[in-house]
Amino acid sequence: MSNQSRDAEYTMGRSESETDRLIEQSVLYDDVTRRFLLRSGIAKGMKVLDVGSGAGDVALTLAEFVGPDGSVIGVDVNADILEIAKARVEASSFDNLEFIAGDTRTLELPNDFDAVVGRLVLMYMSDPADALKHLASHLKPGGIVAFQEVDFSPYTVAVHADTPLINDLIKWGRTVFERSGAHVEMGMELYKAFVDAGLPEPSLHFEAPMGGPEDWPGFAYLENSFRSMLPLIEAYEIATAKEVGVDTLAERIQEEVAASKRPIMLPPHVTGHATLPL
Repeated sequence: MSNQSRDAEYTMGRSESETDRLIEQSVLYDDVTRRFLLRSGIAKGMKVLDVGSGAGDVALTLAEFVGPDGSVIGVDVNADILEIAKARVEASSFDNLEFIAGDTRTLELPNDFDAVVGRLVLMYMSDPADALKHLASHLKPGGIVAFQEVDFSPYTVAVHADTPLINDLIKWGRTVFERSGAHVEMGMELYKAFVDAGLPEPSLHFEAPMGGPEDWPGFAYLENSFRSMLPLIEAYEIATAKEVGVDTLAERIQEEVAASKRPIMLPPHVTGHATLPL
């Protein structure tokens, strides 16, 4: 695809700690994703294409949903991270998964999938609607198109005079994604992307994990997220490493939440799914 060269830079970088962060993310958003797959109609016996598999978390959940009579093929452009995904599958009880390194927009893939699923993938693609149109071509009649994407626009409600650190994190986080070329409001843009791709109008839901208790794992997750983003934050001159203070970030966020008595919200996700006509 000619537009691939204009895909966004992966904001979070490529590192071992980033792989760990992706796994942490899947734990925090596990309930969101499971409800989404259930609403989408992913069921036993289906053959599912997982777009942007990363460390394999969504693929492993899909394997559970489709059962031993179903199958999952996961694709990611990062061949190295797929080695992590393969190792995790080998350590699991699932034998119905396969991973392929490459771009789903150019790979030769079969056209007999029951569903195509992606989480936090379209936000990095130069033309999400064109990508959806291509991906839907791999589906059987009656196939399911289901994507879960971030949207930073609702963060405006989280900005507050009593949370200066969190306010900075919201500003820095959104700015680095914008500068990298990512679609920072992909969640709200899902409806348009489906329709522009010639797909049925999607059913949509909005969810955002929130936390406040001292032992909430979201604090460590946010610290690790900014650790992954820090190279680009500095490269784009958004903030300095000293300003971010990543090594003590989780503790300082938790202290601000406790002092302000205002919970913190993780990046909101919008889920959209549609079923092709028979």
